[in-house]
Amino acid sequence: MPAMRPSEPPIITFLTDFGLDGAAATCRGVMLSICRNAQIVDISHTVRKYAIRDGAFILRAALPFMPVGIHVAVVDPGVGTSRRPIAIRCARGDILIGPDNGLLPAAADALGGATAARELADRALWLPNTTATFHGRDIFAPVAAHLAAGDAPFEAVGPEIQLADLVRLPAPLAQVSGGRLHTEVTYVDSFGNVRLAGTRDDLVAALGQVAEGDRLAVSIGPSHVGEAVVVRSFGHAGPGETLLYVDSTGDLALADNQADLGVRVGAEAGMAVTIGPG
Repeated sequence: MPAMRPSEPPIITFLTDFGLDGAAATCRGVMLSICRNAQIVDISHTVRKYAIRDGAFILRAALPFMPVGIHVAVVDPGVGTSRRPIAIRCARGDILIGPDNGLLPAAADALGGATAARELADRALWLPNTTATFHGRDIFAPVAAHLAAGDAPFEAVGPEIQLADLVRLPAPLAQVSGGRLHTEVTYVDSFGNVRLAGTRDDLVAALGQVAEGDRLAVSIGPSHVGEAVVVRSFGHAGPGETLLYVDSTGDLALADNQADLGVRVGAEAGMAVTIGPG
C-alpha cells in the first residue's frame, strides 16, 4: 500500500473485543474529539472475549490491506496490571497502538517489520482522568489520535523499548512427520471455518503432490473428522462436505461446506490437527 499523502485525512483503524455495547463508540468519540478529520476504520469489535490470538490473527490478516496509518488494537485481559501500553513503528510507515501482550507483533511483521517500539508513558497524551479498567478510552485512543493529528511525534509517547523485549505469542507450527502434516488451529472464523498453520507447500512436503479432488484423513484435537476433499473453493464441494483449501491469507484451512465445522468438532485456536493419506 502506498504511503499516505500529507493532504489526505489521517487513517486510524480500530480492533477490539469490546462488542457492541458502546465501549468502541466511546473510544471513537475520544479519537474524533482530538483529531476531528480522522477516518476511523473499524476492523472488528467482535473478537472473541480475551482471545489475544484471535485478535492477532485478524489484525495480521487485515492491516496489509489498509492505508498507512495509526492502528489501535485492544484485546487486553491484563488491563490495569504491570503489562505495558505500547506503540510500535513499522517499516511501511504505520504505528500500532495497544497492550504489550502479544497482540501486535505479528501485524507489525506483516507491515514490513517493527523498526522501533516505545512505552506509552507521556500522560500529556492521555485523557486527563484515567482508570485502571478502560485503557482503550483513556490511553490508546487519545495517544492514537494525537499521533494521527500530528500533535506529537512517535518519539514523544514515552521511553524506547528494545524490540527483543516485546511480548510475542508462540508461533504456530506446521511439521512434517511420518507422512503426515502435523499443524494446529490458528483461528476459527465466524463461518466455522478452521484456519491452520502451514501452506500448500507444507502439505506437499508431507504427502507429495496433492490434486484437487483428493481425499485426505483429518483429525482436529481429539475428534476424528474423517475425510476432507481438496478443493480450490467452497462451491467445488457438496453441502455439508468437509473440505481442505488454501484460504485468503495463503494458509491451509478446513471447512464444512455451508455448515459450521468449528462447532461440530469444538475447534479452538491452538488445537492440534493432523492431515494424512485418505
